[in-house]
Amino acid sequence: MTTSLPSPPPESGVPHVRVDITDELDLAGLPEVAHVLDQVLALRPREVTIDLAECRHVDAAAVALLLDVHRRLTRGGATLLLSNPHPRIRRILATGLGAAVPIVDSPRPAARGRARVASTRR
Repeated sequence: MTTSLPSPPPESGVPHVRVDITDELDLAGLPEVAHVLDQVLALRPREVTIDLAECRHVDAAAVALLLDVHRRLTRGGATLLLSNPHPRIRRILATGLGAAVPIVDSPRPAARGRARVASTRR
């Protein structure tokens, strides 16, 4: 009888991917978000950050999707971070995800190609 060891997971393709959720994260929009996250996971990132600063609603289906993404990343040795959720959404996520997925508050970077400059003119 021949046994073979499972092959090691492929090397990460990219170090970090950030996804901004700018609408409600619920059953109605989940297919589109799931498709985007599938494309992100195909890149084999070492870390994925999902920024929820502009998201004002999540439902049980969204929590299940986030948990699935977390599991898929963990199997490949990568991590998922959720950042900047509204306090109400933070409570929902803490209940649905427990301590499995880190929730962090981080400064939001300026959009690429744009600089935020304070005017000194009066």
